[in-house]
Amino acid sequence: MLTIVCSIAINSNAQEMKSADEVCYNPNAKFDSSKKSINAAAVGKIGAANVTISYHSPGVRGRTIWGGLVPYNDVWVTGAHSATSIEIDKDFVVAGTALSKGKYAIFTIPGKEEWTIIINKNWEQHLMDDYSEKEDLVRIKVTPTVLNENLERLQYFIQDEKNGQGKLAIAWEKIRVQFDIITK
Repeated sequence: MLTIVCSIAINSNAQEMKSADEVCYNPNAKFDSSKKSINAAAVGKIGAANVTISYHSPGVRGRTIWGGLVPYNDVWVTGAHSATSIEIDKDFVVAGTALSKGKYAIFTIPGKEEWTIIINKNWEQHLMDDYSEKEDLVRIKVTPTVLNENLERLQYFIQDEKNGQGKLAIAWEKIRVQFDIITK
C-alpha cells in the first residue's frame, strides 16, 4: 500500500507512485501559484511499519535547482526551512545499518553523478544551523535518475515491496533518487 499526502493550507491530495522512469505526478503543480515552500508529508507502510516523512516542499518556479539553488557537493536539508524528518514505528535497516524505531532527519549531498543520502539522529533542526556530521547514523551513495518531465515541487515517496522491504524516493525538477529500507 502506498499513500502520499501533500497539503496546502487545508487541502490534501493523494498521489500514486510511478516507476523510476516515469514522472511522479503532483496534482498541485498544475495550479500551484504559491511562491512559498508548502508543508507536505509522505505517509505509507513498508511491511507492518508505518512511515511518515514530513518536509517543506519548495517549487522550481523557473529557477536553476541543481548546482544553483541547491549547490552540488554540500549537505542539504532536502526540503526547505527545517530538516526533513522520517518517523518509523518499527525497527528498520538502511544500507546494512540497524536503526531503532523513532524519528530521524534526512539530509542529502547532491552531486552531478552521485548523491549521498544521510540519516541523522537530530531531526529537530532549522536548515543546517544545528547539523553535525557526528550525528550521522547512515550515509548511502546513490545514482540519480533523470526524469523526462519537470516535477515542479519536491516530493518524497514510500513504496512497499513486500516482506518488509521497500524504497524511499526523493524527486524534484528532473532528478529522482531512492534507497532501500527493510523493516522488522
